[in-house]
Amino acid sequence: MAEFLIELYASKTNCAATADGWERLGRSATELTAEGRPVRLVRSIFVPEDETCFVLVETATAANVHETVRRAGLVCQRVVEAAIDLTESLTAPPGQSREGDS
Repeated sequence: MAEFLIELYASKTNCAATADGWERLGRSATELTAEGRPVRLVRSIFVPEDETCFVLVETATAANVHETVRRAGLVCQRVVEAAIDLTESLTAPPGQSREGDS
């Protein structure tokens, strides 16, 4: 599966709406998965100061991402394909990649 990053508007004054949107995305992902189009919500990051929420998603196509967002009743600012999670490489010992290569 490929990774995609969704950028969504999220009001900093209404955190409950942001949490509700995350729940609706989860339900939409579950529906699509049950229909044979696997969608996995990996992580979300809410940046209140910028009124932005980023959601990392694993699925086969951008169409699956857009359908998940549509079913959740949300509007995405953009979807970026092939987002790269640097977490593991940032925590690897100096001189080693996350696979352990020197």
